[in-house]
Amino acid sequence: LSSSCPPLQNAELGKRAPRWIRDNEVTMCMKCKEPFNALTRRRHHCRACGHCSDYKAHLEYDGNKLNKVCKDCYHVIIGCTDSEEKKRKGILEIESAEVSGNSVICSFLQYMEKSKPWQKAWCVIPKQEALVLYMYGAPQDVKALATIPLLGYTVDDTPKSADLPHSFKLTQSKSVHSFAADNEELKQKWLKVIHLAVKGETPECQNELQVN
Repeated sequence: LSSSCPPLQNAELGKRAPRWIRDNEVTMCMKCKEPFNALTRRRHHCRACGHCSDYKAHLEYDGNKLNKVCKDCYHVIIGCTDSEEKKRKGILEIESAEVSGNSVICSFLQYMEKSKPWQKAWCVIPKQEALVLYMYGAPQDVKALATIPLLGYTVDDTPKSADLPHSFKLTQSKSVHSFAADNEELKQKWLKVIHLAVKGETPECQNELQVN
């Protein structure tokens, strides 16, 4: 916000409208520094402080209607403490580095869901959650793309594609997840852990199987 219009104090959030940040004044999110899309230049403004975000809260100045607010304003308005915020932290918001550094196994794998194209994903099974597979776009991502609770899945380690010979598949009811490793050794490392996880078991040896 400009110096001519000071930021709203916490006690004022939601009670009066903020100074709006014009589109031509910024090229990235003022909170997370993420560049705005060059084509659509779409913004998600916080209706409490004027910054961008996708959280939602009821704002007094707007008749208590549900409005988009940024993460900081959201926690102030709902009165969420730091400890409560950690409890609310979604499973997908756990940083890749946090789980990769204390994992049973982690590496890049090719991934395909149903008939979608294959895509490269950084896959992690954390020691603290050895029955869950986390998938990230990259090793340093701060949010997971998806998670797969492995318990109850059926493992098919027979390759279905000549192009991806080191592949395996996880199925449960209508859920089908296909993976492919770069080599057979890596595939077998993953299968060793996954075969235990689908039965609700964890590796007896907790040494990392991280593959760079």
